[in-house]
Amino acid sequence: MNDAANELANHLANDLVIFDLDGTLIDSKEDLINSVNAVLSFKHRDPLPADTIASYIGNGAPMLIQRALPDLDEDQHLEALQFFLDYYREHMLDATVLYPGVREALDRLHRERVPMAILTNKPVRFSVRLIAGLGLSSHFFQIYGGNSFEEKKPHPIGIERLIVEASADRQRTVMVGDSAVDVLTARNALVQACGVSWGFQPETFAQAPPDFIVDDLRQLAERVLDRRGSK
Repeated sequence: MNDAANELANHLANDLVIFDLDGTLIDSKEDLINSVNAVLSFKHRDPLPADTIASYIGNGAPMLIQRALPDLDEDQHLEALQFFLDYYREHMLDATVLYPGVREALDRLHRERVPMAILTNKPVRFSVRLIAGLGLSSHFFQIYGGNSFEEKKPHPIGIERLIVEASADRQRTVMVGDSAVDVLTARNALVQACGVSWGFQPETFAQAPPDFIVDDLRQLAERVLDRRGSK
């Protein structure tokens, strides 16, 4: 159990903040785009435009590769997926950074002992490594990825599990993300949805509007702490 989990066990807070990863906390677009185009080169295909690849992100690595290479049969898809995973593992921190204001917001929530977790469709081992590489492991009591459960977001199983683990109040739980997938995950779990105005797919909020949108994660921290003060 890490330090964040120990703090959680000793702190009976009802609040819970759950974050998506790519496009929400981290700007990983360049490393993901480069990794997809490396797969395309491996398959003797022309590279795709950055914006096209960015629009494919959000439903996990298998779907990302399927969208980039839709004409592959099952065996070829598995080969391409493995190439992508191997390449990305070696290059995931080449250009990936936190978005502005993210570290400050997470630091503040962590100091105030607000339970925080990550729920992403990225493979969990990559998610854990990224968070460690960015120096944020102690901030989160749990990190769940796209292979942590039988179902990925927008299925609510990840949020349901985190609510139980945090002994959280469902009405005081918020899912934070940059796409309709995150909003639908929140809706399916009957928790609040916070959208961010940056990221990979904020335009998809037209399909599934969040309860509120922030332009800086420090705004979310302020909102959570103001609410906590009113308990």
